[in-house]
Amino acid sequence: MLRWVWRAALVGILSIVVAGQAIAADEPWRDPGQPPGRRADELLAVMSFDQKVQLALGNFAAVAPFGVPALSSDDGPSGIRATGTTSFPSSQTLASTFDRGLARAYGGAIGAEARGKAFNWWLGPAMDIARTPLSGRQPENLGEDPFLAGETVAQEVAGAKSAHVIATLKHYVANNQEFGRIGFNQPGGGRSGGADSIVSQRALQEIYEAPFKRAIRESDADAVMCSYNRLNGPQTCEDSALLSDLKASGFNGFVAPDFLFAVKDPLAATLAGLDLPALGGPGGRTADMFTSGQVPAARLDDIVRRTLYAIFDSGAFDNPLGPAADDVSTPAHRALATRVSTDGMVLLKNDHHALPLSDGRVRSIAIIGPSGSDATYITGGSAGVTPDPSRTVTPLAGITGRAGSAVKVTAAQGSLGDAPLPTIVPGDDPGFQASYWNNGDLDGAPALTRTEPTIDLAAAPTGVGPLWSARWTGTVTPSQSGLYRFSLLQAGLATLYVDGRRVGPGYREAVQFIDGPFYPMQTQAVRLTAGRRVSIRVDYSSRAQLFGAQIHLAWAQASGIAAAVDAARHADVAIVMANNAQGEGMDRTTLALAGDQNALIDAVAAVNRRTIVVLNTGGPVLMPWLHRVDAVLETWYPGQQFGTALAGVLFGDSDPGGRLPITFPASDQQGPAPPTRPERYPGIDNVVHYDEGLLVGYRWYDATGQRPLFPFGYGLSYADFRFSGLQVSGDVATVRVTNTSHRAGSTVAQAYLSFPRSAGEPPRQLKGYAKVALGPGRSAVVSFRLDPADLATPGRYTLFVGSSSRDLPERASFDPATLGRGEHRAGTGRIRQGA
Repeated sequence: MLRWVWRAALVGILSIVVAGQAIAADEPWRDPGQPPGRRADELLAVMSFDQKVQLALGNFAAVAPFGVPALSSDDGPSGIRATGTTSFPSSQTLASTFDRGLARAYGGAIGAEARGKAFNWWLGPAMDIARTPLSGRQPENLGEDPFLAGETVAQEVAGAKSAHVIATLKHYVANNQEFGRIGFNQPGGGRSGGADSIVSQRALQEIYEAPFKRAIRESDADAVMCSYNRLNGPQTCEDSALLSDLKASGFNGFVAPDFLFAVKDPLAATLAGLDLPALGGPGGRTADMFTSGQVPAARLDDIVRRTLYAIFDSGAFDNPLGPAADDVSTPAHRALATRVSTDGMVLLKNDHHALPLSDGRVRSIAIIGPSGSDATYITGGSAGVTPDPSRTVTPLAGITGRAGSAVKVTAAQGSLGDAPLPTIVPGDDPGFQASYWNNGDLDGAPALTRTEPTIDLAAAPTGVGPLWSARWTGTVTPSQSGLYRFSLLQAGLATLYVDGRRVGPGYREAVQFIDGPFYPMQTQAVRLTAGRRVSIRVDYSSRAQLFGAQIHLAWAQASGIAAAVDAARHADVAIVMANNAQGEGMDRTTLALAGDQNALIDAVAAVNRRTIVVLNTGGPVLMPWLHRVDAVLETWYPGQQFGTALAGVLFGDSDPGGRLPITFPASDQQGPAPPTRPERYPGIDNVVHYDEGLLVGYRWYDATGQRPLFPFGYGLSYADFRFSGLQVSGDVATVRVTNTSHRAGSTVAQAYLSFPRSAGEPPRQLKGYAKVALGPGRSAVVSFRLDPADLATPGRYTLFVGSSSRDLPERASFDPATLGRGEHRAGTGRIRQGA
């Protein structure tokens, strides 16, 4: 090889040798030994103006001769949405683990499956802060705390980069609700701007931008996706101050827009700092913008350099994609999915040692509620990774298999949860009186009136629209007395009234979002009397529809409760599965469980004290039955390994390792954005005021003295733990954690910092955490490093350590000026095991 290089030099063909291959001296960007920024500069220097313009238009064929691969992307913060992949537990489940190692493995597995499916660009992870528990996309995000979200996502990004995949931080920024996010259909065509989030600069930096910038700082993330909403006026993708600040923070990669409606003005977005014009294609950007001088040459170079930097830095350039494989879900990935689910399940209550079930007292189990294929496994929309039915372990199968032949397992439906109903509501003679308007506001004289037997439309009637609204009125007469559930499924804005009472729902962009599951609407059960006519009214507007206007109304009598009660009465243990569907394109309208599920839990608990409620929800729910049941387990959306993970926790093979990444309110009226403050949520005239400032999540509850149902960071173990001996020395705090019980288990040591009053900060903020697994009687010393930036205000600080934001038995006050501090990496938690 040396002889070859020497001869080449003699004839003037200068080259270097990397990994056994010669790289021509006039192609130095091919050398993987160079920093990615230098490689990007070297390639940029030899590109023609036209090649730069084509790359800025999203045309990667123009740079293929340089060896630059095209970017191929797929969605899914909880996995890759292509077939033949693993349906992992939701990202919120991952946040619940409070485990950086699992987060890195999670990102690595998703990155590996992306490459296996021939994608080198992952449109995830998501880290929108849970400002309101009603937010539809909460399951695909990482909770309410920016420190927890930032630490988790930084590890996900590092894992994906280890597989040579570009990870995309989304959605930047203050994208905290679905209502109005993409704007509304306008009478003359097109859409209005997205919901306008009015946020102070301090709240923006400390709460909403913080997880993005932590991931950039700790893992050098290569892509950021700007969001649909506006921020203090401009669309985020067209906000030069916002994107300039992001890039000045050390971000070297590219900014891309969310799908379709994030960019209203392509030229303004280009000038503001949007690099890739769309998730494929030019997205309205034209070559004329560059050739006419509307976009300066320096901005064109910046676009190209950032795109190239991401491709070099991620390893996508040096590791070309192969053909897509049919199946990339490995046994190791499925085992990881099981572990993330078990470690993310949160045990909220466990009276009378109801759990675990492997105590010799259980000979029969009644499983009630959606426990088969009708259980909720994933969130919907762009985060939905539909499980392969042949590999999905249902709760019923998992529990039955683990229980074995010595335990009798009986299943009873009890409730349909909040799944869509098959029966269309029949109108009494002559049916429903329908009025249609050629506007979105039921305004003026109707354009069409007629009588219809059902409310079941997949498109507007002929002559109505394209922007339209409608009202249906009529009556129905139940044949039996009891609870009835109404299912209203629509694309647009709709409200259902039964006997004048509003029972749901509200905003919804699509009946079926992309290729995910149908989203049922959260309507409550209504008790009706046989033979008594009931008035029905439905108001509808197509203003919010995304893929086509439609509306469907159905009902069903909640007749399964009696059979469920009978099954529970004859079992040692009753396990009630309760679910809610939550996802992209729709927010919840209440924290109450949908349909007849509360009534079902009450009825079962009345006949079986050892009732265990398994909440399979996308976020907090109200629990009016809490004091009547023995145990409550939150499982979030567990993905395809649901049954295996659930059985492992219920029988004690695995400790319930999760802790709440979001506060559970005690009522709909708690928190910073209750129904009495519509200007805070969902907004007035699509303007949303973040008046709570820094008081998001547990910060609000601490500052106002409100008592939540369950606080942030809360979760029980099957073991008991004690914290002791907190000390702060320099920039390091240490605390001893001891397992005081007779069985192994895990806890999460959580460190919260209280600032001097002059800092104007919330009462306490999470600044460190560490997952601790200990055997009986064992102990560990956990250390936390404090960030110098958090200790900049002169005065006395207090560090609190414990097992949740409201259970902090250890505290230490100190003045940083007397301690001395060195350089360090913030947020690390180190564990030293001891006897």
